[in-house]
Amino acid sequence: MPCEHCGASVARGADHACDVDRLVEFQLFVLREEVAAFEEQLAAWLGTPEGAFACFYAERTRRR
Repeated sequence: MPCEHCGASVARGADHACDVDRLVEFQLFVLREEVAAFEEQLAAWLGTPEGAFACFYAERTRRR
């Protein structure tokens, strides 16, 4: 059976400790559609006047 947290194959009833790297990779795999949607939404927002101003302001305040 796959581990519900990291996706590794684990025998039923066996003790299992999730590897941190595998856990992160599996969670990113599970959330890949949400991550892609966020990237698209962010790109669309950055194309708006509000997004453009936020980028300008962030760049300006970062230099101080």
